[in-house]
Amino acid sequence: MNSRAIKLIAAISLAIACTQAHAGIIGWTTVGNSGTSTSNDGVVAIPSGQSSVNWISTNGGVNGNNGGYGGTDGSTVTSNPFAVSTGGTALTFQFDFITSDGTSSFPDYAWANLYAVGGSNPVATLFTATTNPSGSAVPGTGAGLPSISATINPANVVINSGAGSTVWSPLGTNSGQCWGGYGNGCGNTGWVSASYNIAIPGSYVLTFGVANASDNLYDSGLAFSGAAVGGTSINNVPEPSDFALFGLSLVGMAFLRRRKQV
Repeated sequence: MNSRAIKLIAAISLAIACTQAHAGIIGWTTVGNSGTSTSNDGVVAIPSGQSSVNWISTNGGVNGNNGGYGGTDGSTVTSNPFAVSTGGTALTFQFDFITSDGTSSFPDYAWANLYAVGGSNPVATLFTATTNPSGSAVPGTGAGLPSISATINPANVVINSGAGSTVWSPLGTNSGQCWGGYGNGCGNTGWVSASYNIAIPGSYVLTFGVANASDNLYDSGLAFSGAAVGGTSINNVPEPSDFALFGLSLVGMAFLRRRKQV
């Protein structure tokens, strides 16, 4: 039994344990494994101005949950629907891609997509990230990943590699490990800022995803924080139904005023 097969057996056992251990991100829909950290964890520190970090990991991911980009297994989280009333409203967040799977033969990847509520095709792919021993990790390359629509800062990101660069508890038994040896694609991107102006008013959801490529071994994960719409935390932006009720209340108030004037 080779080392990758042994890792597969361990990953299956750990996936069961992690599914039981993590309740997911409050207010978001999880497929796979997600959670929230309120303190620094290995190479992922709480960003300045934030109190927590959300994360997803292929450790405990679901087979076929790959965003349609050809990976083997992964995890996704989707926000509750939120309403955008003004065109040009900015959607902003920070993200950090962490991967223990080195070499270009196993280009694990992550992404974020914006969808209109009820839509199956993304309005925009905001960013992509992928394992890359040399060259760009963000935007991601390979794995059939699309071009990105958000403005990211830095504009082009390489993996921070080296001993200790994959120490992060959501990777489970792969925390602190690297397939192929450090300097061969394992590591983290550090925090990257993303901003996208939503052009058309409407109802939307935001999805983050991460997936293994080519096998289910040597996990990767995505941390994200500070997701906001028009400067308001995405969890506090009114849902479309709330806006509808607000509109009905305004109509009712106007009707009552007109009756009083008659």
